[in-house]
Amino acid sequence: MPKGVSLDRDWRTREPRYYFRAAGRPKVRLHQEPGTEQFKDEVACARLGLPYVPPGEKPAPKTQAPQTVRAGTIDWLIGEYKLRTVGKINQLLWTRRANMLEEIAEHRFGKKKARVGGLPFLDLKRRHVLKIRDELRSTPGAQNEVKRALSAMFSWAIDNDLVETNPAAKIKLLYSGDGFHTWTVPEVRQYEAKHPAGSKARLAMHLALYTGLRLDSLAIVGRQHLRDGQLTIRPGKTKKSSGVIIDIPVLAELQTTIDESETGNLTFLITEFGKPFTTNGLGNKMRDWCDQAGLPHCTTHGLRKAGATIAAENGATDEELMAIFGWTTKNQTTVYTKKARRKMIAAGAVHKLLPIKQT
Repeated sequence: MPKGVSLDRDWRTREPRYYFRAAGRPKVRLHQEPGTEQFKDEVACARLGLPYVPPGEKPAPKTQAPQTVRAGTIDWLIGEYKLRTVGKINQLLWTRRANMLEEIAEHRFGKKKARVGGLPFLDLKRRHVLKIRDELRSTPGAQNEVKRALSAMFSWAIDNDLVETNPAAKIKLLYSGDGFHTWTVPEVRQYEAKHPAGSKARLAMHLALYTGLRLDSLAIVGRQHLRDGQLTIRPGKTKKSSGVIIDIPVLAELQTTIDESETGNLTFLITEFGKPFTTNGLGNKMRDWCDQAGLPHCTTHGLRKAGATIAAENGATDEELMAIFGWTTKNQTTVYTKKARRKMIAAGAVHKLLPIKQT
């Protein structure tokens, strides 16, 4: 894909949608077929900020030039946040937040149906955030994403002396269940039955399951990260935060899968054109592979959760899980170790449900 172009699938229909994105500018929807000359021309126009006119069509009538974003508005704050944070946080997280903030800016709410982006950011209150959250999304997990995006932007604004308070900071996250579905062992076997040894699909699943790496790290991990049977990598999510490095032995099962598979020079996972995957591209490919195996509810992140669950049920401690998965606190690990302990305690005590025999 050309630089700046990303693929976002419709979350309901899985229809592919291509966009051109540049820091500090609205995203541009691309309509031409990827790989064609028309697509290249459309991307070039988007990069220059010009409208694309397909061959044989007349240009659209000129419209009034868009007004400059007014300082002090939420539009302005979003633009500053995106411009000054790009490259400073995980790219996948930055993209997700930027997309959410753009959607929030276009939302209209209140009696006058005012566009959120045109409102003064200093006037945004907790009640406004709650209303925007509840109108934009209907499920708890999605509503939490609205809150997180606004909270992250206003936290940044506080650090840069643009505001004094964060209107989203004290809004509690809604309970959204356990989040991503945790793969079961039968589901792993079902996936393996569909994708045989030597396939990219099998390699991707085993890399995720047997290392616990997140999607952004799976897209870059390669032979340069292996030495003397040890996998050493600094996950993208921790580079600018905790700086934690993952340093774990390569399981024999994973090494066998790697040896059986076609890999790239610098990344194990490569596209059909022999190029490394982007994070979004690998995520979309995993989605396809899971769907092909009849597992539409399974995701790459669910494999990370499956690995943590299996390890905890095999007796892994909080400290051991932290070392394997790169967590720096026990907030995440106790989710798995507590469940594992409850399962073991229940298994050892369930016989107590039986009535005591009278002698």
